[in-house]
Amino acid sequence: MTCIGEPEKVSLCHCLACQRRTYGIAAFFRRDALSIEGASNCYTRPSDSGFPVSFHFCPGCGSTVWWEPRRMPELIAVAVGAFADPDFPAPTQAVHSEFRHRWAGDIPG
Repeated sequence: MTCIGEPEKVSLCHCLACQRRTYGIAAFFRRDALSIEGASNCYTRPSDSGFPVSFHFCPGCGSTVWWEPRRMPELIAVAVGAFADPDFPAPTQAVHSEFRHRWAGDIPG
């Protein structure tokens, strides 16, 4: 996968499903800013917002690489961990904070 430019936003999700995979930190890019190549496995599930989300996994290691939130069809979420870049921008927003663990810090703003 190749991402062109900066993400539209970087978000930390506290929903219970994301917590099961040690949270979801996503860099959201416009669809036209991505070039997706190679094989992936896909799993679609309902989200807490009521819209389905399709997760795409590496068939070799099982890591989540990107997901498609039907609530925002113009964007694709790329797992920040897939960049393996310690200088990648931090999340600027958190969603489903009502499920946030007490030990997890909140995102300012």
